[in-house]
Amino acid sequence: MSALLQTLVPARLGTGFRWLLASSWTTNLGDGIAAAAGPLLVASLTTDPFLISLAAMTAWAPPLICGLWAGVLSDRHNRRTIVLSANAFRAVVLVAMIAALAAGRLPVAAALIGLALIATAEVFADNTTGTLTPMLVHRDDLAVANARLQTGFITLNQLAGPPLGAVLFTVGRAWPLLTEVLLVLAGMVLVSRVSLPPHGRAVGEAGRSVRHEIIEGCRWVLHHPPVRTLCLTILVFNLAFGAAWSVLVLYASDHIGLGSIGFGVVTAVSAAGGMLGTALYGWLTARISLGNLMRIGLIIETLTHLILAATTSPWVALPVFFLFGAHAFIWGTTSTTVRQRAVPEQLQGRVSAVNTICVFGGLVIGSAAGGLLARQYGLVAPFWAAFGASVVFLALLWPQMTRIAHRDQL
Repeated sequence: MSALLQTLVPARLGTGFRWLLASSWTTNLGDGIAAAAGPLLVASLTTDPFLISLAAMTAWAPPLICGLWAGVLSDRHNRRTIVLSANAFRAVVLVAMIAALAAGRLPVAAALIGLALIATAEVFADNTTGTLTPMLVHRDDLAVANARLQTGFITLNQLAGPPLGAVLFTVGRAWPLLTEVLLVLAGMVLVSRVSLPPHGRAVGEAGRSVRHEIIEGCRWVLHHPPVRTLCLTILVFNLAFGAAWSVLVLYASDHIGLGSIGFGVVTAVSAAGGMLGTALYGWLTARISLGNLMRIGLIIETLTHLILAATTSPWVALPVFFLFGAHAFIWGTTSTTVRQRAVPEQLQGRVSAVNTICVFGGLVIGSAAGGLLARQYGLVAPFWAAFGASVVFLALLWPQMTRIAHRDQL
């Protein structure tokens, strides 16, 4: 067992990171269960398509609304306390929803409010948790540490959690919520074991406003070429990704003929590709610079849109989804590592929040555009548009990618 632990989480990463990793994996399973259980719960309370669609918006809106504020708080205050407080709030809301379900008094409005509150607390917990790794791990080991964290996200949040949440929901509507409560509480116990070095404002900064600190974080991003390039790349490529993936359910079921199981098959294949990415990540980063690795990833993403737009065969599409899943893991881990290496500790929360705004802003705007394109021009129109936009973005961003590969960041 000790040999396996050493392989998965080398001792050089430190005991603190091992506690953090265990907490992250535990709460990721809970988040994956909630990803399936939330929409199912709302659908069990109403047949109104608009109200059911709001269940998805409760997950997307909080990062856009609260992300920058969460970043300021994580740079101002004790980060472990923020994580514990946010998760405690999630647990309280979940318990209230369970009690209402048991009493038969949970209207759809209350369920949506509860899901929104849980997602909001998750923004604060996730943003702050993302600042802990560079506090615990040497910068040369950040790639390994982030790969381990991403492994848990893929296997537990994306692969295992949603099916488990759906199965638990068939047993009873309260069971997924109860399971998530237990996992959130376990994650709190684990992260409470993490001992963090001191951080926070320098002397003389105590009276600054939230607005001032948000502007400071945004200004830092604008004046730091590698991180600015990262945020810009994530924004523009998520516009294209959001447009194409907004119709993925219909694409999988109708266009490539997989029927009602299509979306589940595509999701599982992509997650399996992510697992391949976890296995290859150390080998790749030992041989390819981070800047070139990200260039390769952008080429893969651009070609993904082209091939999916051109094919109607699942035998062509599914290998593409598999490769894209590997790319998504590698890109996400590399992007996080570059950002954490470059950003000063006292700005980690705010810069991470700016990155989150770019991620979700691109997805929301892109998905809205993709839906309109599909309605007007057909199901594959968003994929063709995503390919065209990606080619333009790639040509414009290509020279900037060398700025990521600074000698002190490799």
